[in-house]
Amino acid sequence: MEIALSGRFIERNVGGNSTYARALRRGLEARGQRTVLIPYRSSAVGTALAETRYGRSHPDGVDLVHFLADTGPLVAPRGPSVLTVHGVASRWTDVSRSRVADRVWRARVARAVHLCDRIITVSHSSASDICEVFGVPGDRITVIHHGLETAAIHPPEEAPDRLRRLVDEAFVLYLGNVEPRKNLVNLARAFSTDALRSTRLVVAGRPAWDYGSSLAAFEQAGNVDYLGFVSDEERSWLYSHCRLFVFPSHYEGFGLPVLEALGAGVPVACSDGGSLAEVAGPAKILPGTDVAGISEGISDALSDDQWRSRIGTLGPKWASRFTWEKSVERHLDLYRELAG
Repeated sequence: MEIALSGRFIERNVGGNSTYARALRRGLEARGQRTVLIPYRSSAVGTALAETRYGRSHPDGVDLVHFLADTGPLVAPRGPSVLTVHGVASRWTDVSRSRVADRVWRARVARAVHLCDRIITVSHSSASDICEVFGVPGDRITVIHHGLETAAIHPPEEAPDRLRRLVDEAFVLYLGNVEPRKNLVNLARAFSTDALRSTRLVVAGRPAWDYGSSLAAFEQAGNVDYLGFVSDEERSWLYSHCRLFVFPSHYEGFGLPVLEALGAGVPVACSDGGSLAEVAGPAKILPGTDVAGISEGISDALSDDQWRSRIGTLGPKWASRFTWEKSVERHLDLYRELAG
């Protein structure tokens, strides 16, 4: 079978969507399936046109076209097609996009979900949102969880060069994109409260969109260290050396960093927005996503020695339920069903 996958997520690094796209491609090719990349352009409009054109006129050898994240074709593709929708954040929070941007996004997704043969999403929470917001029958949606990236939980023997200054320092870690939905302004401000003023927060992740206020909050806090984008090696070292991983997001379609941290046996404190209630397992749930709730939740997680001692066993056991092997197999089952 030859499967076309969205090139914009495989050839560029855009966070969790790229982790998913690359893991899916590797898994398919390891199972003897051929993959090709759907063309994209530098602009959103150009990419929409390029993906639509490819869906309508792809080579005859392509058995199925899979648009890997939310927005897909503007016209129905010829032949079998699949669209992955990772979540509908704006159903639950108004910080993910501006009103204009959200209207455009919803219009694009609404068109794509009704043009493609089947919808994949990454959690039951997201499936419910898609049904409700876009009027999609449940039998057109297949829930396939992400898997744990095993490289993320096997740290290098020595600290990567730019992290050596953290070797002897106790720190709390956030890792993920920098964008309003991640609630990083409140996170930074929580570290200026009396309870956390003497605790260091390390933030790792690329600026995604509308990140100015988050970066300003990092600078204003004297105990927040912003690293920017980190390599896979740096990421795994950070997981293995932090005292606590914190993820106060307003909403998540899946929440892969939470799963990675648990897989590494790291204590995790996170919100329960969106799919996190499904993914977080033995993590502590923050009592709120405001400054006070984040501060209280982190303080509790850092002081609960009994819970922390159990996470080294409970976290990896929980995370082992989520594997890319299972995820890829379920994708392939769906492809075969659609392609006949």
